[in-house]
Amino acid sequence: MRLYVDSQFASPYAMSAYVALRTKGLTFEMITLDLASNQNTAPTFAETSLTSRVPTLVAGDFALSESSAIAEYLEELHPTPKLYPDSVQARARARQVQAWLRSDLLALRQDRTTEVVFYGPTDAPLTTAGNIAAQKLLRVATSLLAHGGMNLFDEWCIADVDMALMLNRLILNGDAVPAQIADYARHQWEPPAIQEWMQFPRPPL
Repeated sequence: MRLYVDSQFASPYAMSAYVALRTKGLTFEMITLDLASNQNTAPTFAETSLTSRVPTLVAGDFALSESSAIAEYLEELHPTPKLYPDSVQARARARQVQAWLRSDLLALRQDRTTEVVFYGPTDAPLTTAGNIAAQKLLRVATSLLAHGGMNLFDEWCIADVDMALMLNRLILNGDAVPAQIADYARHQWEPPAIQEWMQFPRPPL
């Protein structure tokens, strides 16, 4: 298998796919593409990836992009170790969280790009829209963690990776976050696969 990711290792979705593969214990080759120079739109990659996006996973003659689709594909192909909760409702909620984090909170993602997480904090304050989005994120995270545990559900799942990364846009920038939420994100940042991703050499911005 081959996993195509961005050469800056700053895509939250590439990281999620990487963690999914490492959690499954699968052997794969990682190939980086320089998105700034549009390597992902080159004809050779466009022939491989239907949407010319990273991450793209290639397994034999099958190629799949979109990190949540990759996670669900791997889960069906290799049921253990698990990426998603056991119960139907918890799995549905985990997928809801993943879809929501990818489609909402645009102002927060603009104010606190993943450069904050992978390169360093910014001095720019949150915009009004960014602050509204941040408060929405914290409200949802607080609700999901009302049980007092260190995972969104009974056990770790891939949605924890996505939630922790979104929260770390605030936490690693020094923005105010409730202690319980900060503890959760810190705990979720400890697994070896995430630490590996954090240590990959990154080119200067």
